[in-house]
Amino acid sequence: MNFFAQQERARSQTRRMLVLFVLAVICIVAAVDLVVAFAMGVMGRNRQDVYHAASLSQTSVLIVTSLIVLGVIGFSMLYKISTLRGGGGVVARQLGATLIDPHDPAVATHFAYKRLRTVIEEIAIASGVPVPEIYVLENESAINAFASGYTPSDAAITVTQGCLDKLTRDELQGVIAHEFSHVLNGDMRLNIRLMGVLFGILAIAVIGGNMLQWSGRDRNNRDSNGQVLIGIALVAVGWIGLFFGRLIKAGVSRQREYLADASAVQFTRQSQGIAGALKKIAGLAEGSQLQTPNREEASHMFFGDGIGYSALFATHPPLHKRILAIDPRFNPRELQDIAKAWSAPVPAMDAEGAEVSISGFAPATTTARSHAPAPSNPLPRADASIALTPKNMAIQVAHPDSDDYRAANAIHATIDDALRACAYSAERAPHVVLALALDADSEVRAGQLRLIEQYFGAATRASMQEIAADIARLHPLQRLPLAQLAFPALRRRTREEWQTFATVLRQLVQTDGRIQLEKYCLATLVRLQMIEAFEPAKTNAAGNGKLPDCAAEVADVIAIVARYGSDDVSEATRAFQLGMNEVLPNAKANYAPPEDFVRALDRALPKLDRLMPAGKELLVCGLTRAIAADGVVTVSEAELLRTVCAALHCPLPPQIA
Repeated sequence: MNFFAQQERARSQTRRMLVLFVLAVICIVAAVDLVVAFAMGVMGRNRQDVYHAASLSQTSVLIVTSLIVLGVIGFSMLYKISTLRGGGGVVARQLGATLIDPHDPAVATHFAYKRLRTVIEEIAIASGVPVPEIYVLENESAINAFASGYTPSDAAITVTQGCLDKLTRDELQGVIAHEFSHVLNGDMRLNIRLMGVLFGILAIAVIGGNMLQWSGRDRNNRDSNGQVLIGIALVAVGWIGLFFGRLIKAGVSRQREYLADASAVQFTRQSQGIAGALKKIAGLAEGSQLQTPNREEASHMFFGDGIGYSALFATHPPLHKRILAIDPRFNPRELQDIAKAWSAPVPAMDAEGAEVSISGFAPATTTARSHAPAPSNPLPRADASIALTPKNMAIQVAHPDSDDYRAANAIHATIDDALRACAYSAERAPHVVLALALDADSEVRAGQLRLIEQYFGAATRASMQEIAADIARLHPLQRLPLAQLAFPALRRRTREEWQTFATVLRQLVQTDGRIQLEKYCLATLVRLQMIEAFEPAKTNAAGNGKLPDCAAEVADVIAIVARYGSDDVSEATRAFQLGMNEVLPNAKANYAPPEDFVRALDRALPKLDRLMPAGKELLVCGLTRAIAADGVVTVSEAELLRTVCAALHCPLPPQIA
């Protein structure tokens, strides 16, 4: 299943969730009405004056009760969703997780955190998305993890201390790759909505519990028995909400775990990592069950079952089935070996080796590594050409494989340490991104640096000149990944600081009226991602737009790409026609690239981003066809395609081939 098909799957899951939610609300309202009707009969016999004085009939009371219950559920749901509007980091912090800041000296020298950060950064680069925030549940010894957020731009990856202590690098890599599958496939937004829905339908049980507490404090009140009765009844009604809540989670969660496991295997080029993590969950006493108080409402998000559900309500497939799907040769006796090995773990000779857990213990199993050998020259020359086909490109969107991971590993490993340190710094990360926008022409760059000094002062200008010297030595494929590394630090800036930064970045790419398309794409991509990071809940999911309604915008974007790919008008015209025939074969559009491509793209990209998944797939194929029309695709053209696709929320890996 490719990215676009999974977007449709996410839509169907959302519809299923809404149907079950409506059914749950109907059952809860009906149950509360029965409780109220019963309570009116019981209490009315004891306090005739109360009910005879009322002018409302029993039917009217039940109508009012139903409206109140609907209001409580709706308000509770909206309240919970509003508390999660801040995105992935908010969810992680509500569950008690601690942010891992790579610029913190204590974190920078902590081997466990360094390993975790490196794995996450490499997978983010391979996926073509910003590096997420990283959190750790420090008091959880179980093996578990989850991804949270609305979009990749506000995502957070959280792992338990058990993951760090008990997993080897390969196993940790498999778990993180599994979570990135949820990031790329749009599962996170559904997860947050599900948290709000669950909170709403469980609100009645919370109210009932509070009534029991109040009545217990006021034992002398002659109405307390009635309050106790109502409280018990409402708690019982709350179990209806709990039943449906768990049913909803089970209904939308199970199958996607198989898909995420399969994606992790494809991604990390070996199956032993994620299989080993699942085997340790099954074989060790701690398993994956968490102790955090809020684990119930977030259980559908975890890598493994964090609660211990029965088969009916299980949010995850049985562990043995997940393991067999990855490792058909799995023998259940391996779990006994794991338990025995970890009952008296053997100290490792190399506590920082890839084949041992962070705690320094030798691996529980001795399965040989299945890594493919790293390529001798993983990054192509800047002037190299790349083979490209529309079909393969559509498959590659949001589905990186082992070659992409090897390329990401090489990109990450060869970025200068000084640049990496600047990207991690909240103070200097904006300087890194601004330096990426500096022009190669000395006169244009001088004007850009004067603009920097005007806004930020001479010290910032000097800092940027130092950074720019290092950036000049980067491979073209390393420029966007460097911006990805800087993204978590950019997210920590205030809204006012971000607005100033965005203004300067926009002006930098327009200095002297000569705008390079690559620089414009960088500025646009960073701006869109930062907007999503600040207001993630407002970001649209997959839209409902149709290609014929966006014909003008499609023509503008393909024309810009065609003109960029060739200086020869006839070749560019041919590329444009090939691209349009791929997207809108019946459209009668002439090659007419906009004179102001900035304004054209600013108008076109937001509208095209609201296309239905199938429309986006055709558009990606059309852009690919236009770029590859001359039979060769340069690294620069591939980076242009990757950036435009990212603006359409169709992330491409760094190594397009």
